[in-house]
Amino acid sequence: MALVRTVLLLVHLGVLLLAGATVLNAYIAPSTWALLNLLSLAFPVLLLLHIFLTLLWVLMLRKRTVVFALSTVLLINPIQRIVNWNSTSDQVESQLKVLTYNAKNGAYAEDSTGENLENYLAAQNADIVFLQETRLDEEKLYQHQHEVLAIRSKYPLENIRSLITDGSNSYAVSADISVKGTKIRLINIYLEPFQLKKTMVRPTRDVDTNKIKAKRLIARMLPVFRSHQEQVAMIQNAIESSPYPVLLGGDFNAVPNSYEYYHLSQSLVDPFVQVGRGLSTSFHDYKFPIRIDYLLTSQSITPRSYQVDRSIGISDHFPVIGYFSLP
Repeated sequence: MALVRTVLLLVHLGVLLLAGATVLNAYIAPSTWALLNLLSLAFPVLLLLHIFLTLLWVLMLRKRTVVFALSTVLLINPIQRIVNWNSTSDQVESQLKVLTYNAKNGAYAEDSTGENLENYLAAQNADIVFLQETRLDEEKLYQHQHEVLAIRSKYPLENIRSLITDGSNSYAVSADISVKGTKIRLINIYLEPFQLKKTMVRPTRDVDTNKIKAKRLIARMLPVFRSHQEQVAMIQNAIESSPYPVLLGGDFNAVPNSYEYYHLSQSLVDPFVQVGRGLSTSFHDYKFPIRIDYLLTSQSITPRSYQVDRSIGISDHFPVIGYFSLP
């Protein structure tokens, strides 16, 4: 029994070390060590293992239970980016309703309820809409289409420009609006996708096959992480050089606690952490909690409410909706 406890102790320490190591993504770039960014994908699993092992210590009535339970405090910030428990939510005081949605070319598709994108957007009546992976043929007032990105606004769009110029399958566009005399810079982004299919990640009963799949997955993902580093740098430059408060939305193709998240949110606020509640999962094609769609803002823009709308199913993503007050 003592040997079992020793093994469990070493495993638990290893799980905590790996979970805590995700913070290194804020400092170590994929060009230096791209494998580190894989830990951000594993964080939910590591967290569940930590909870499970802590409960085992409880059942064993070991004093170390207290130490491991208290160690969870060190993971609070990474946890809050995935699941949150805020009671603060006030849509009434907001001035802007913002929606971001990767519609996956679902401009004319319908979900099981007969809902389509145009009807959904009309019903939401958001002040600003960021769309990714969609092409809208119909010209609308204050709409801008750039490759697979679209911005819709109730306010005139000015100073529109592309931010990513590396020729990759990634896009970012910015535009300025004026809301009751307050200038805001909008940034809509779609970082390079991994082009994964379910068959690539679905495990089999054959160990050797799973090893081959794992190697192929890593070989596919690491170059994308490095490409993201360059794309993030271009977007960061646009954020830092903006003369106006920034409201950024889009599909990062990256999870919380990743290099992409840390650096894109470096000078911005994550409204989910401040006013969100429940799960922030926005990509639902896999049976795994994945948040890759975000709204981020400058600190002078106050989040009032943040939610993932799971009522529409025309895409493998869910829309993210935020309410904000302006300075």
